[in-house]
Amino acid sequence: MVTKDDLETFLDRLDSTGATYSEVSEGLWNIRPAGDLDFGVVVHHSPPVVVLRVNVMGLPQDKEKLAALCRRLLELNASDLLHGSYGIQKESVVLTDALELSHLDYEEFRAAYESITLALASNIRELSTYREAR
Repeated sequence: MVTKDDLETFLDRLDSTGATYSEVSEGLWNIRPAGDLDFGVVVHHSPPVVVLRVNVMGLPQDKEKLAALCRRLLELNASDLLHGSYGIQKESVVLTDALELSHLDYEEFRAAYESITLALASNIRELSTYREAR
């Protein structure tokens, strides 16, 4: 089983991709991808799984926009995501993935992380069109 220390080793290896991370609390890290992306991927060691999660955006209040956004998120789950899925938690769109610690290796962890960052990099402009003006 992958331990908290093993996950820290995985995170250290991600540093070579330009990503940086910080430990927020015991077993909880925030990874900042390299480049112009302005979001963090939260990694939570929660045996028997590790959870990767990103808060994408708030939900629109307009019912038509909300319905269109929900449909689009389902389409993206089916077409663009190898790992994880978009979902709704409280009043936010989130992108999450959970990986079993019992057989996790660095390559699987990195693939899940890259799937999340690639999905957001590819879709954030489109998803932002569903946001309401503030």
